[in-house]
Amino acid sequence: MPVGTPVVIPENSFVTLTQSLGGSYTVVYQGNMIRIDGINAAAIGFEAFVVDYPKRAPGPACEEDIWKTLRTIYDPEIPVNIVDLGLIYDVTIKPDNPGSYVKVTMTLTAPGCGMGPVLIDDIYARLMRTPNIENVDVELVFDPPWSRDMMSEEAQLQLGMY
Repeated sequence: MPVGTPVVIPENSFVTLTQSLGGSYTVVYQGNMIRIDGINAAAIGFEAFVVDYPKRAPGPACEEDIWKTLRTIYDPEIPVNIVDLGLIYDVTIKPDNPGSYVKVTMTLTAPGCGMGPVLIDDIYARLMRTPNIENVDVELVFDPPWSRDMMSEEAQLQLGMY
């Protein structure tokens, strides 16, 4: 079960790559599932993952950039991004100087899902690298409860649930 404890994988160690979506990598090392952020991809022989944003002047965060960023985040166990999976309930942008405060309200597919801390950390880290964002808060809620109806049609098709 993931616990969010940082792990250092020694150089030249054998790992099994189980997922590489949205610039994050999930590997198994010594029987443990480990998440590697795309900015550290070179450590496992891949190019660093960087989201390409249009050049923006300083000021409030752009909602389009936020949604683009959120679509790069995947549940380590499900090959669908968290937006299409229906986990993101709301994004609030509060302009501030020089950037913005962004609050993301989200849920999980199940209240006991062990991926919650991993996904929250991913959201925070990725949004903090998004232009004009100075602060991020992620609120985890379970009302309304998640259901497969919250998934995009594309995600349902991809997972064979449509």
